[in-house]
Amino acid sequence: MNRIDKTLKERDNILSIYFTAGFPELNSTTEIIKSLESAGADMIEIGLPFSDPLADGQTIQMSSKIALDNGMSTKILFEQLKMIRNHVNIPLIIMGYFNPIFRFGVEDFCKKCSEVGIDGLIIPDLPINIYLSDYKRIFKKYELYNMFLITPQTSQKRIEYIDKNSNGFIYVVSSSSITGSTNYFDEKSINYFKRLQKMKLSTPKIIGFGISNNENFIIASKYSQGCIVGSAFIKYIQNSGINSINKFINKIKTGN
Repeated sequence: MNRIDKTLKERDNILSIYFTAGFPELNSTTEIIKSLESAGADMIEIGLPFSDPLADGQTIQMSSKIALDNGMSTKILFEQLKMIRNHVNIPLIIMGYFNPIFRFGVEDFCKKCSEVGIDGLIIPDLPINIYLSDYKRIFKKYELYNMFLITPQTSQKRIEYIDKNSNGFIYVVSSSSITGSTNYFDEKSINYFKRLQKMKLSTPKIIGFGISNNENFIIASKYSQGCIVGSAFIKYIQNSGINSINKFINKIKTGN
C-alpha cells in the first residue's frame, strides 16, 4: 500500500508540512525531514525550488531563491534523499513546477523518485488532461501518486472529474490567493469547504493555503482529513532555525 493511502486510512487531523529543499542551507533537507517526522508531522512535502514560482507568495519565493542561490538542483536533491528511507517512514511528496521535471526528463524523474522512496508528486501547473494522456502510465510504472489541486473557482464538473481520476488526496486550495497571503479562513472559504463536503467526493481532501496556527488547523480538519502548512513553517525556520521544529509542530497541533 502506498504510504499516502496508509496514512489517510489510519489517521485523521493530518498535518502535512511543506518546505523548500535547500533552504535555509543547501544541506538542511534531510535534517528537516527527520526532525519533522520526530516532531509529529504526518506527511512532508518537499518543495523543488524554481526560479518562477507563480502560485507562491513572497515567503516561498524567497526560500526558492535562497535555495537556488545555495546551489540546490534536482540532481542534488535526489542525491540528498537517496538514504532518507533508512531514517523516516511517513509519506514524502515532492511538490514543484513542471519545468524542472520536464528538463530532467519525466521518466527519469519518476524513476529517481521511486528509487529514493518518494510516494507522490504535486505539480500545480501540470493540467490533469495532459497528465492523463501523456504521463499517467509513467507515474503508474513507478508507483507514484499525482495529487491535483482545486480552488474556489473550480467548477463542480471539473472537481468531479478530478475526483474520478485521483489517487492519494485532492489538494484543496483554500482561497484564490497565492501561498502565504492570508492567515485566516473567511466566510467564502468556509462556504467553499461546506460545498465540497456536500459533494461527498470519494478522494480524501487536504486543505492548504492560509494555515498558520492551531485555530486554522482545527477548522481545516473539520472540513477535510487535514491540512498543509508551508509559508508559516518556512518563516519559522528562517527566524528560529531548524533545531526547534518540534515547538512549531506542537503549536500547530495543540496551540501550546
